[in-house]
Amino acid sequence: MSTFCEQILLSLEQKAIPGKGAQLQHYFKTGPGGYGEGDIFLGVTVPEQRKIAKAISQDASLPQLSELIQHWYHEMRLTGLLALVYKFEKTRSESLRLEIVDFYLGHLDYINNWDLVDTSCSQVLGAFYWKKEKSLFFSLAESPLLWRQRVAMISSFYWIRKGEFTDALALAEKLKNHPHDLMHKAVGWMLREIANRNFEVANEFLRKHYRTLPRTMLRYAIERFPEELRQDFLKGRI
Repeated sequence: MSTFCEQILLSLEQKAIPGKGAQLQHYFKTGPGGYGEGDIFLGVTVPEQRKIAKAISQDASLPQLSELIQHWYHEMRLTGLLALVYKFEKTRSESLRLEIVDFYLGHLDYINNWDLVDTSCSQVLGAFYWKKEKSLFFSLAESPLLWRQRVAMISSFYWIRKGEFTDALALAEKLKNHPHDLMHKAVGWMLREIANRNFEVANEFLRKHYRTLPRTMLRYAIERFPEELRQDFLKGRI
């Protein structure tokens, strides 16, 4: 472990809350058979990790961030990813942005829980590919690995915020029958975000597909619909 990595670990250990690591390991399903099986937590809050990440983001090199992202402690990986996001957002050079994107894709094996995905992929991959061809995300959606599929779906959040829904809806249709609850929530969340910006677009998609959507996905998608319409969807009266 490099001196840089040791310093970040020490900083995180100093911010750890007694007993919180065990709570987080339960919350993130780290036991046998859970989606986060084997993950280890120090017990540090996300705001504290963000402070550290922001402080190191400008000067930390990609090899140094690689050490963090490959670390066995969850908070080390998240801090490294948050620093990478800050670095990407401050970078104006297209070649350097591409280098960060390639670095991110090369570390997908370590982006292995939903919070690691959700705090990084749309800010890096979604942002970089906003005006570019998006076959990468459909390839990720076809992966047998849950976290790569979630990266594909949540990356679309960046395009949704920009008012562009076509690729997000195509990914939602591709992933709508996924067997895992975490993907049901991810797809439903993105559909809800589309509805927040263009109700008619989301309503049209849901009217076409709602009978085949998992219940959790549908509930997430229509969470902010008018109550009468929400009940019509839930009771199959559309």
